[in-house]
Amino acid sequence: MTNRSRQPLPRFVLGAGLAVALTILFFAVPGKAEGAEHYGIYSLMPAFVAILLAFLTREVLFALFAGILVGGVVIRDFNILNVFMIPAIGSEQYALILLVYLWCLGGLLGLWTRTGGARAFAEWAGRHIVRGRRSAKLFAWLVGIIFHQGGTISTVLAGTTVRPVTDSERVSHEELSYIVDSTASPVAALIPLNIWPIYVAGFAAGTIPLIPDQPSAVSFFFRSIIFNFYGIFALTMTLMLALDALPWRGAKMDRAIRRASRGDGLNAPGSVPLASEELTATKVPEGYAPSIVDFALPIITLIGFALASFVYTSWLAPPPLRPTVWIAEAFGLAVAVAALLGWLRGLSIQQVMEGIVDGCKGVTTGAILLGLAVTLGAVSRELGTAKYIVETASDWVIPVLLPAILMLICMVVAFSIGSSFGTFAVIFPLALPLAWSVLPDMTFVSVCFASVVGGSLFGDQCSPISDTTILSSLACGADLMDHVTTQLPLALIAAGLAALATALVVLLCC
Repeated sequence: MTNRSRQPLPRFVLGAGLAVALTILFFAVPGKAEGAEHYGIYSLMPAFVAILLAFLTREVLFALFAGILVGGVVIRDFNILNVFMIPAIGSEQYALILLVYLWCLGGLLGLWTRTGGARAFAEWAGRHIVRGRRSAKLFAWLVGIIFHQGGTISTVLAGTTVRPVTDSERVSHEELSYIVDSTASPVAALIPLNIWPIYVAGFAAGTIPLIPDQPSAVSFFFRSIIFNFYGIFALTMTLMLALDALPWRGAKMDRAIRRASRGDGLNAPGSVPLASEELTATKVPEGYAPSIVDFALPIITLIGFALASFVYTSWLAPPPLRPTVWIAEAFGLAVAVAALLGWLRGLSIQQVMEGIVDGCKGVTTGAILLGLAVTLGAVSRELGTAKYIVETASDWVIPVLLPAILMLICMVVAFSIGSSFGTFAVIFPLALPLAWSVLPDMTFVSVCFASVVGGSLFGDQCSPISDTTILSSLACGADLMDHVTTQLPLALIAAGLAALATALVVLLCC
C-alpha cells in the first residue's frame, strides 16, 4: 500500500520539473533582435528537445509535440495550434503527404490484404528469385535501386514490394528498413532521373558565376554526382549488409539479425511497429484466388505512370510545364486499378471498400507522426534554425575542411528539421557563394555542392522526424526508434568516410 502511494511521486516531480524548465526558458529567451533572422542558440531548442526526447523516451509523438511546445515558448506564444499546427497541417505539403503516402498507400496495402496479391508475389519471388535471407536482402537492395524516383516514394514502393518476401525469409525489420531507407534518397541523388536536379537547380542557379542559370545548375548537379561520397558509401554499405559482407554492423543490428534468424520475431520484444494489424493480416474472402497480377498490375501502373509523366513534362509537354513527376496521380491511379482488378476478379464492392478503409486505419499512427513532423519543420523555419547553424559555422573555414564542414552543417540541419529538400532550400544559396569566395575552382565548388547534397541526405535519412524515416518504418513494419538507432551508426560511418574522401579530393585536385 505504501509503495503504491509513492509511485505517482516521480511523475509529479517530472511534470513539475518540465513546467519549471519551460517557465525558465520563457523568461530566458531574449527574443529576436531587430533585423535578425533567428533567435540565436534558442533556435535549436525545439529540434533539440524533440530529438532528445525521442531517443530518451522512445515516444516520438510526445517528443514531436514537446518540440512544438518549446517553439511556442521561444517565440512567446503558447497558442501553438493557431501559430504552428493549423497552418502546417492545413498546408499543401501535408495534404499531399496525407493523400499520397498515407491514404493511397494504406488503401493499396489494405486491398492487398483482401486479394492476397502481396503474398502471391512473395511466393512467386520465393520460387524464382529468393533462395534465403541473403538473396532476399539483395532483392530488397535491387528493388531500392529500381525505384529511384525519390526518397519518400522509393521507401513506400520498395518497402511494400519486398516486405512479404523478406518476412518469409526471416529478415528482421531493422535490416529491411535500413536497406529500404538507405537505397531511397541516396539512389535518387546518384541516379537523378527524377525531380531532384530541377529542384536543386532552383536554389543553386545564379548563386555563383559558374552557375548563372537553371540549365547550368542542372548540368552542375550531374557533374557533381561523382563527388557525392556519402551517397556512394551509404549505397555500398547497404549492399554489403545485404550480402552479409559488412565487417561491422553495430551491436543492436547484430542482435536483430540473430533474433530474426532464430525465428524469435521480426521486431524486437516490446517494440511498437508503425504498420498495424490492418496492414499485415491477410483476409482473403472464401472463393477468391490470389494472383501475382493483384500485386504486379497496381505497382506497374504506379511506376509506369510516374515515369511517363516525367518523360512527358520533360520533353513532350508545351511550356510552361516544368519537368515533374505526377506522384499523387500515380498513386491514385494505382489504388483505382487495384480496386477495379479486385472487383473484376471476384471481390464485392463492400469487400473492396472494407479493404481500403482497413488500410487507412492501419496508417493512422503514421498520419499523426507526419503531421507533427511537418509542424516541427514549420517551427524550425519560423525560428531560423538552419540560418543560425550556417551563420555560426561560416566563421572558421579553410578550403580543405570546407566540404566536410558544409556536410556536417547539412547533417545537423537536416537531422534537426527532418528534410533534405528543406535543407537544400536554406543551405545552397549560402554555401555556394561561400565556397566560391574561399576557392574559385570548379572541382572545389563541385565537391562542396555534392557535400551539401550528401549531408542533407544523411540528416533526412537518419532523423526520427523525417518523413522518409517514418515511411520506411511504416512500409517495412518496423518500430521507428529501432530503425533510427540501428541505422544511425552505419550512416555515421558512411558520413565519416565521405568527409575524409572530400578532404583527399581537395588536397589532390584543387
